[in-house]
Amino acid sequence: MSEFDRQQSELGDTDLLQVRNVDKTYPSGAGSVKGKVLNGISFDIRSNETVGLVGVSGAGKSTVGRILAGLEQPDGGSIRFEGHDVLALKGRQKKLALMPLQMIFQDPYESLSPRMTIEQLVSEPLVIQKVDGKDKQARRERVREALAEVSLSPDKYMSRYPHELSGGERQRVGLARAFICRPRLIVADEPTSMLDPSLRLELLELMNGLRRRHGTSYLFITHDIALTRHFCDRMLVLDQGSIVESGSTEQVIDRPEHPFTQRLIQALLELNRF
Repeated sequence: MSEFDRQQSELGDTDLLQVRNVDKTYPSGAGSVKGKVLNGISFDIRSNETVGLVGVSGAGKSTVGRILAGLEQPDGGSIRFEGHDVLALKGRQKKLALMPLQMIFQDPYESLSPRMTIEQLVSEPLVIQKVDGKDKQARRERVREALAEVSLSPDKYMSRYPHELSGGERQRVGLARAFICRPRLIVADEPTSMLDPSLRLELLELMNGLRRRHGTSYLFITHDIALTRHFCDRMLVLDQGSIVESGSTEQVIDRPEHPFTQRLIQALLELNRF
């Protein structure tokens, strides 16, 4: 076992993430201030747990994901990841603290450099985190293993480029990139929204299998509440920057309490009638 693998295996099973009273406001181009995109949101994610974050477009879902991944800074609140006060850290310290957190983006094509082969794309997180830096063969074997885990033949795909792949294949490459460094938490921002219905289910089954195999937690961001029923343990419902309802997925879908959640469920039921 490498030093990298040993460090990952020694991590405990405490709550991975604690988000408290996080705010975010975007100024408009003219200098005036828009309404808050996030309004004091709070939630936790435990080890080996999948939490769904559901809301309509513009509710602030992607902003939550980008803040957790360190791509944006909130205006206020606190975020603790694996015990680290993430917002108090800067530079390399923050980068190190967020290494066990990876993000999968909505558009698998835009998130993959067209100038890099699939092998280069999947190995890039290893390069950034300096894993197996002096052993190129060991790094290559990690890439082969990561591709095999997402049902992409290494021999067939390692030398290809993103434009040669379908949308479903590119999203699997994104999964391989995320999992190659064995993260504790993956923020998946609408990962199925650009896929056909059959491919959506395949991707969710794949993500579920990887979770069982590696004990990884997910924050699954989606506007499609139907996808959460058999994939998420708990659900958070976001409306206009506020979490208006939370609970087990079964509880929120079958017994919604907030009027906004009730409207989402009613819309889903009406769609299922056609």
